[in-house]
Amino acid sequence: MTTAPTPPPQHLSPAWADAESRATPPLVGDERELLTAFLDFHRETFALKCAGVPVERLSELAVPPSGLSLHGLVRHLTGAEQWWLEIQFAGDETRPLLYYSDDDPEQDFEHLDGDFAEALALWRAQVEISRRIVAEAPSLDATGTQKTTGRPVSLRRILLHMLAEYARHNGHADLLRERIDGSTGY
Repeated sequence: MTTAPTPPPQHLSPAWADAESRATPPLVGDERELLTAFLDFHRETFALKCAGVPVERLSELAVPPSGLSLHGLVRHLTGAEQWWLEIQFAGDETRPLLYYSDDDPEQDFEHLDGDFAEALALWRAQVEISRRIVAEAPSLDATGTQKTTGRPVSLRRILLHMLAEYARHNGHADLLRERIDGSTGY
């Protein structure tokens, strides 16, 4: 008589209730497919970290002495999407910078008087612009112009930067969310 093998332990952290709404990045794919899938995963992770927070707490500076809030992070990530993909890669400077000016460079984090739902909708719209730009690019080797140096910057480099940007700020959002209402997870 043989017995069925014991399944391996799962070792999974508890998922948030809505975590299943994210598409899990594929285990196999070409570089572009994997980079964009992981970037979308991180984008939706950030959206989950903001979901369900009472509106009056979204601008709260919950981890003193940090000046970070979920509201500020959504504004910052909107600006990062615009700066890196729309302006530096695609070269489209027709719209003014979001939440930034040379005279007031910290608008994204310091001026939280706007409506969070509007800021989130603007972020989602900017993400769609970024997705379109990436989809239309002929390859990851295509380049834009880095504004600070005037040197070429590849789409591959920009996508890697955006992954790091979201990963870093998702960590911040983890801490903020846990301080706001005790929610933890991914």
